[in-house]
Amino acid sequence: MVASVLRLGTMAGIWRSYQILLGRHPWKVQIITTGTLMGIGDVISQQLIEQKGLKNHNTVRTMKMIGTGLCFVGPVLGTWYRVLDRTIPGKSKAVALKKMILDQVAFAPCFLGGFLSFVSMLNGLSIEQIWKKLKRDYTDALFVNYYIWPTVQIVNFYFIPLIHRLAVVQFVAIIWNSYLSWKANKM
Repeated sequence: MVASVLRLGTMAGIWRSYQILLGRHPWKVQIITTGTLMGIGDVISQQLIEQKGLKNHNTVRTMKMIGTGLCFVGPVLGTWYRVLDRTIPGKSKAVALKKMILDQVAFAPCFLGGFLSFVSMLNGLSIEQIWKKLKRDYTDALFVNYYIWPTVQIVNFYFIPLIHRLAVVQFVAIIWNSYLSWKANKM
């Protein structure tokens, strides 16, 4: 019981610290959060999906996923959410629905192609190999995207303040990142 209370106190303290940092440095904290959670997604992918075991864990791959979060996913999604809020202002259910539709119809297909290409490039694939990979994996990944993200994004756009949207998406995305890491690194 005491250990549970101490853990709750520690978690509350961590959350308060995170909130303070987020208030002071929103862009940096959002991007670092994205990189961290993408790294966690890759670890889950390697250990639970691919069952590589700690001995065979590809640390370079995990670092690439962290880098992808820091240099691509965090900045692109963070910017997209700001643009979306300016383009479709408001907080009603109808506004959340419009944002989700625009997000899933216009942004998600482009973002997914960019993500798969970016990771493939980091893995040293040639333009021809990247193109073949996109032809093989893009459609499957996009369909899986449509199973997960429309509902998440409606909730995100309706209930979650802009400053927290990227973190909420990345927490949900731990599973999605595990899938994407597996898909992007599957040769």
